[in-house]
Amino acid sequence: MNILPVELIHRIFLRVPAKHLAGLRYVSKLWYSLISDPHFAELHFHHSPASTNACFVIEKGTVAYFVDLDALFSDNNDALQVRKVSPRFKMESPPHFEVLGSCRGFVLLHQHESFLVVWNPLTGSSKLISHSHIASRFKHKGWLPWEDHPYGFGYDASQDDYLVVVPWHDKHGQDHFDCFSLRTNSWIDFNAALPKPLGFLHWHSPGLFFNGAIHWVPSILNDYRDAILIFDLKERTFSMISVPEQLETRSWIYSGLALLGGCLALYNRNIGRVKTEIWVMKEYKVHSSWTLYQIPTFDFRPLYLSSAMDLIGKRYTPDKSEFYIYNLREERLQHFKYPSFPGAAFEADAVYTESLLPLPSDIKDKDEEGEKGHQFLHDFFEQLDVAKG
Repeated sequence: MNILPVELIHRIFLRVPAKHLAGLRYVSKLWYSLISDPHFAELHFHHSPASTNACFVIEKGTVAYFVDLDALFSDNNDALQVRKVSPRFKMESPPHFEVLGSCRGFVLLHQHESFLVVWNPLTGSSKLISHSHIASRFKHKGWLPWEDHPYGFGYDASQDDYLVVVPWHDKHGQDHFDCFSLRTNSWIDFNAALPKPLGFLHWHSPGLFFNGAIHWVPSILNDYRDAILIFDLKERTFSMISVPEQLETRSWIYSGLALLGGCLALYNRNIGRVKTEIWVMKEYKVHSSWTLYQIPTFDFRPLYLSSAMDLIGKRYTPDKSEFYIYNLREERLQHFKYPSFPGAAFEADAVYTESLLPLPSDIKDKDEEGEKGHQFLHDFFEQLDVAKG
């Protein structure tokens, strides 16, 4: 450890994937200190060339898996990594969890009628959020938020804060959103007006965090105008943008949002057609920049677009869900037999980039209990030295 300068070790760590750094923390006290530093985690997330793009999957609401999307491009099938991840909170059935969004290496989970969980599958850091305060406002049972409503999860860089947005409607049928701050560990009282009444019945798609805002689109589009709802996390305001007017708006077209190549994308799965349409907004909020791509298979959900224009997606069949790669330049579709999951597996998933980032509460706890942590590490590595001896 004394051979290499700390600055050089720091630079080397920036080139190591986060999934490996999570285990390397326990090699030595120095490595633990460097890798666990929140500033290093932030630097690694934004600047590391070894970032891992992943699909987080909850199978049947109880078992969590991690699928390395970058490994799908490898010629070595052994590199196709599907890892089972074990949370610190229980996922036995019941309760039943659904994935509602992702942001900076964290995923937002929902447990029916009970609570929300923000969880980093790599580090194990998690935060349970109760939304029982909404129930206290009403005596009837119709208030409860459900997983098929437009939840949102994002990061406000101006406040260094993660925000969870919860939808609900009152006994009069009015739509509302409440917002939870992970930094203050409290619900935020804000009165941002919606651009128009939404009606949460057809808003089944989870919110997509992009460009400092959360985006939603109704599963069934009835009008191309003002179809995508946007919530700006810094300004705490709502706005709407239109989808392409060429897009068919029929009751059997199911729409969703994705982040492809750093651009907002809209896809629709028309049950009556053999192709999937994907519209990519090349310039954010510039309506004329919507660009159409057609994938020669139905029910294709895009997940990730590489620099080589390889589009990874998944497709549903009656008994399972499978991965596909479609090269947009060569217009070539490739099917992967592995990995595949039973049909219900992909009912709950999210695409995200692995990170070592802590939650605000983790940093606070670290500051308050720093001395205890140093003593624990001292004892831990002392035991290792004794074992080696």
